[in-house]
Amino acid sequence: MDLEIVTLAERPALMDVFWDMETSWPEFMKHDPIGNGYYASLEEFAEFVLVCLDADGEMVAKAHSVPFRLDGDELPDAGWDAAIRSGLLTRLWREEPNAVSAVEIAIRPDLQGTGLSGRIVAALRDNAGRLGFPELLAPVRPNGKTDLHEPMEAYAARTRDDGLPVDPWLRVHVRAGGRIDRVAPRSMVIPGTVAEWREWTGLPFDRTGPVEVPEALVPVLCDTEHGTAVYVEPNVWVRHPTGA
Repeated sequence: MDLEIVTLAERPALMDVFWDMETSWPEFMKHDPIGNGYYASLEEFAEFVLVCLDADGEMVAKAHSVPFRLDGDELPDAGWDAAIRSGLLTRLWREEPNAVSAVEIAIRPDLQGTGLSGRIVAALRDNAGRLGFPELLAPVRPNGKTDLHEPMEAYAARTRDDGLPVDPWLRVHVRAGGRIDRVAPRSMVIPGTVAEWREWTGLPFDRTGPVEVPEALVPVLCDTEHGTAVYVEPNVWVRHPTGA
C-alpha cells in the first residue's frame, strides 16, 4: 500500500477528521485519566503525531508520541502513564525534554494484519530521530497475552522457534529494530467506580476480588464494599535507536 505519512504540525487541517477514524481499543482503555490529559492537549504535541494517508487521502493509521524528561537511564515502572505525565509537566513548565515515548499506534480495523504496523513503528522512530532524539522508547501493550494470570515477565520472554517474541506487537517492534528492555509493572492505571466498570464492560462487578475482563491483560481488582475497581496494566518497554 502506498502511504503518505505526515505530522499534524505539517497538516493541521487533519485535526478536523483526526478522531473520526475507527479504532479497536476496548471501551475501558479509553478511561486512563493521565492518557486522556495527553489526548486533550494533542495540538501541543503536533510534531510528535503522525497521520498515515492512503492514495485517496483517507486516514488509515495514526501514531502518537510524547517528548518527556527521563531522569537517569532506567525506564520507569509507571511506563505509559509516567511518560505522558512527565510530557505534560515538561510542556507546562517549559522544560527541555530529553526523551520521547510512543503513546499509541492505531490502525484502521479493516487493515490490521496487513503489514502496516511495522512501517508505522519505523516512521515514528524516524520522526523521533528527525527531532533530535537518540531513541524512541515504547511502552508496548502486548495484546496477544490471553492468560490474565501469567506474569508479564514470563510472557514477554516467550519466543517462537525463530527467536522472535511470541507476542505479535512485541514481534513487530523487534523486527523494526527495537530491543526489549524491561517490564513496566504499572504502566496504565485505570480507576473507576463499580458502576463505571459495569458500564464500560457489561460485567456485573458484584464480588470483591479479581475480575477477568475481555481484552484486559491482567484482572481488574474490584472492591464492592467501597464501590470501586482499578485496573493496573503492565506493559513492556522497548528501545528503538534512531541514529540521531
